[in-house]
Amino acid sequence: MIDVSVVIPTYNRLDTLQYVIPSLLANELGNARMEVIVADSCSTDGTAAYLAGVMERHRNVRHLPGDYSGRAMARNAGIAAALGSIVLFTDADIIASPDLVVQHLAHHGGGARVAVVGMEVQVDSYEEYERKRANPSLRRPLHGERPKSLSWLYFLTGNASARRADLERVGKFDESFTGYGHEDLELGYRLQHAGVRLAYEPRAVNYHWHPVPYEEQKKKMELAGRSTVRFYRKHASPDVWLRLGMTPVSLALHSLASRSPALLSRLNDAGERRAGLARNVVYQYHYISGIKAALGTTDA
Repeated sequence: MIDVSVVIPTYNRLDTLQYVIPSLLANELGNARMEVIVADSCSTDGTAAYLAGVMERHRNVRHLPGDYSGRAMARNAGIAAALGSIVLFTDADIIASPDLVVQHLAHHGGGARVAVVGMEVQVDSYEEYERKRANPSLRRPLHGERPKSLSWLYFLTGNASARRADLERVGKFDESFTGYGHEDLELGYRLQHAGVRLAYEPRAVNYHWHPVPYEEQKKKMELAGRSTVRFYRKHASPDVWLRLGMTPVSLALHSLASRSPALLSRLNDAGERRAGLARNVVYQYHYISGIKAALGTTDA
């Protein structure tokens, strides 16, 4: 009688996974109607031993280790193993609110062709998670506090659900996305173009506990830029290059910035000190650098 299969890809994230699993097992839906599938890329940090202990007490938790080439492949393995008609995606560093699964499931009644994106609240520590959980006014959600329809650009699978039949109908995740970024947006693009409505449910709240250092985020932005080119080569439409910022204007501005190393250095120093406009400009610069690298172009 499983209704919802929660799929979590992971690799060496035991530090946060050991908080995530209990939060899901305490969900209001109840464990008789929900299963948790951990698609583990053969972690070496004790994840297998931890999950073995959990599975001794909770029969609805499954460990699915494999040599996955990336998050897309790991999630596909979870979809293939799922017993529920609804698949809810989250991550190994995202703590669920007690009614997360119930709020997602409420949208999928009557066979509606809908995919649901919940509210993802960013936290830098467990203490900040506790504060924001206790005081919702501290949350700064990307999409606000009201339900709405979304475009594929916001199908972020740290907090998203869809019918397993719809996922299978569109071909699940594209496993050629092995680097960072966009495998979830690209799936959202195919779902939306297949007639699946994307809905935002602000009551489906979870807490993303993964602070990313400045230098690491710059590298991730370059990888996301490379994934943008893969996305566009698969779906060569104006909607894609406009929404993903792969425009002649953005490419030209990047070229101008590349010819101003002193300006880039000042922006980088300012971005390293604190969040704000300078940091966002630097991230955008590295994102476009990734796009140009994938396109094989230079600013020379």
